[in-house]
Amino acid sequence: MSVLDLCQWLQATSIGTYIRESEKLFPIINGIHVLGLALSVGTIVWFDLRLLGVSMRHRSVSEVFAGVMPWSFVGFAVMFISGGLLFWSEAVRAWSNPFFKIKLAFMLLAGLNALAYQLTLYPRMADWDKLPIPPRRARLAGLLSIIFWTIIIAAGRTTAYTF
Repeated sequence: MSVLDLCQWLQATSIGTYIRESEKLFPIINGIHVLGLALSVGTIVWFDLRLLGVSMRHRSVSEVFAGVMPWSFVGFAVMFISGGLLFWSEAVRAWSNPFFKIKLAFMLLAGLNALAYQLTLYPRMADWDKLPIPPRRARLAGLLSIIFWTIIIAAGRTTAYTF
């Protein structure tokens, strides 16, 4: 079974059909997706700007992390679930769209960047936590995160408008 076959099956299920054909449900899910995106990425960008040493220099990195990450995780969960439902309803069209594949590729890169941060920089944060400008690798992680999420959002919005 190919990915396209799986997409055709998923889209043809009663749930996929119901979401796609509903006059109200699809736009509501789409709106929830955008709100989840704003909450998740908005809070991640606050943290990334602290990593870059651009904002909140008077606060430790760990303090900013503790303040924004719970909200970011909530936003990400909302975004992930609502995005999954949107994909479920139009899987074939989404999978066939090159912008959707760009979005997925950069989501993978954003995830790998976050994982690399958690495995290599986070354990040593006590060494540089209170510095106004964190070390180069931390700044790079923040910059890459902002770049990747900007591309994800642009590709996602382009996907939505090229159906």
